[in-house]
Amino acid sequence: MKLSNRLQRIHDQIPEGSRLADIGSDHALLPVAAVRSGKAAGAVAGEVNPGPYEAARKQVSDAGLKERITVRRGDGLDVISAGEVDVITIAGMGGALIASILDRGLSKLDEVKLLILQPNVGEDILRRWLLEHQWVVVAEQLLEEDGKVYEIITAMPQDLSPIANEEVYRARPLEGGVELTSDLLLRMGPYLTDRPTDVFFAKWESEIVKLQSVVQSISKSDQESSRDKAAEVERLIVNLKEVLSCLPKVKL
Repeated sequence: MKLSNRLQRIHDQIPEGSRLADIGSDHALLPVAAVRSGKAAGAVAGEVNPGPYEAARKQVSDAGLKERITVRRGDGLDVISAGEVDVITIAGMGGALIASILDRGLSKLDEVKLLILQPNVGEDILRRWLLEHQWVVVAEQLLEEDGKVYEIITAMPQDLSPIANEEVYRARPLEGGVELTSDLLLRMGPYLTDRPTDVFFAKWESEIVKLQSVVQSISKSDQESSRDKAAEVERLIVNLKEVLSCLPKVKL
């Protein structure tokens, strides 16, 4: 069984011998690979939808791993009990949904040492949730696969992290008097802006085009709130363009 590059990168972040929960596990490809490789001593594959749940059960059964991987049907972190796992992976959902899953399952996170999260959109929403709940982003990855760009965000509890949130999101001066503010770091990624690749620049150039479309759309309204929103988005576009113009490209 070969994992996609996206799932392989998530797999590689899992510490050896972990007790893993993969939420929204789909076909349970990640738990099966993690147990086979020794990354996970055991795993829970959680899935809320009946089709993927049955597919996960079959995958685990065909792999001969029913004794080490438990497939459970349930919503978010409802599939685990407090203290049962020390690593949680959630991939392939929106950042707002991942944040909501974590928020509803806060009581299950007390003994979790690592979150490995791959939001499809809304990465800034997820980073803000982690910051507000004393989780520290310790690594980020950006990759393109099959024409889509993915971010992988790895976070640790504040008391286990080798770095503090204050340092992660400390504003950074760039050339020409431009500042990479904490708000922009939350939006663009504190580590991704440190080593911006071609994929990073392409992602944000695409985001700027989307934001310009938003401005055009809301500018058609005569409401004051719409004008204020348009001005806010325009300022963001200016800030993003300034940052992109000052960041050095990293050749990989």
